[in-house]
Amino acid sequence: MKLMNYMNLNVHPVQLSFFKNRTQEFEEIFHAHQGMELLIVHEGRGIAIIEQQIIEMTPGAIFCFRPFQLHRLRMYNLPQESYVRSLFVLEPAVLEAALAAFPSLQEFLRKLWKDPLSPQSFHRSDLTELEQLFRQYAPRIEAAVDQGTERLLEEQLLFLTAFIHQVRTGFEATVTSQTDLAQVHPRKSSTTAERMLSWIEENYSKPFKLEDLAQAVHLTPNHVSATFRQSIGSTITEYLTARRIRQACWLLKTTDMSVQDIGEAVGLGNFSYFCQLFKKHVGYTPYTFKGMHRYEELT
Repeated sequence: MKLMNYMNLNVHPVQLSFFKNRTQEFEEIFHAHQGMELLIVHEGRGIAIIEQQIIEMTPGAIFCFRPFQLHRLRMYNLPQESYVRSLFVLEPAVLEAALAAFPSLQEFLRKLWKDPLSPQSFHRSDLTELEQLFRQYAPRIEAAVDQGTERLLEEQLLFLTAFIHQVRTGFEATVTSQTDLAQVHPRKSSTTAERMLSWIEENYSKPFKLEDLAQAVHLTPNHVSATFRQSIGSTITEYLTARRIRQACWLLKTTDMSVQDIGEAVGLGNFSYFCQLFKKHVGYTPYTFKGMHRYEELT
């Protein structure tokens, strides 16, 4: 299983999946996407781990994961309870261009895409209207697959425009309610797991010592490891690796740093090991990955 999922958007900039039942084939894994990921939960309960946040996930939840943002889902009581979701992964710049005639929608997309203070999850108690939209467009998009990539992209972008238009209302209500709650009830203290995630975020570029993390959260090393696995669903090493590889991908995409310097910048100073680890989780060597993105920028 790859840590990162990138290459589908290099072939086609939008990938849409409607009402996918993942009950039997769901796997927990930290991952990130080249593009923006929009997740809608129809059935199922669990948590979403988005970098340093742990967020409850129930039917009606809508999540926005930004490009290259590390995240993981944990579902409860599978397979006794079903997990059904719709998932849209897209290059946001393509949708941004399509929304040029709708400046307020375009600005809303930019908030989801780029604003670090923008909420990344909200909840709709009734998904009926959205699900009707999905059922209206799903067969049209499926039929367009055989009509050429331009027609397919046109149908996909028409759907995403309508989807963003509907979602904006729920988003604005969430922002308002969160502002009101913050004024009345200060944010609760972070959980131990969230404090661990925050410490790793500040220190992933340095050599890792379990004792340092344990000291920071005032627990024994054994307790730290057990608490992290119970809360997050992975070992600390798995998460740390995912965070480092995610950052390496971002630096390869957005900077002119050498591959060796990038390895050192993400805490993987052993160059050979960094290259092996990157290929294992991404499926390409760092050099290949960097070259592919440079090719994209020139075309």
